[in-house]
Amino acid sequence: MTAGQGAVPFFLKRSREIQFIKKNGRRVSIGLFNLQICPGMTQDAMMGIVIGRRFGTAVRRNRAKRLFRELGRAVRPALIPGYAFLVFPKRECLNLPFIELQKVWRGTLQRQRLARFGEPSF
Repeated sequence: MTAGQGAVPFFLKRSREIQFIKKNGRRVSIGLFNLQICPGMTQDAMMGIVIGRRFGTAVRRNRAKRLFRELGRAVRPALIPGYAFLVFPKRECLNLPFIELQKVWRGTLQRQRLARFGEPSF
């Protein structure tokens, strides 16, 4: 068995799944990204990242995807099962330090009831 087999995939990659969420999900707009949330699609939480060519060059699009993949991996244990959501990054997300983007990301997921985070330990 190779690494990754048997594990439930976290990132949405199939076009039909992404189109289903685009059609049936509710949209939430934040200054740095948009979310499209679709409850009841899967048993586990799943996330997709959608970036069009209007975002910028391939380097900028890939950087934004890497940032949001990392943000998704970091919050995966805290995500509430049963939701699939798409992230549509905006150009402004690349101008913010990662820590600030992470705060906005976590706050948005918590406000939308997609994740539960424990109290921060200082």
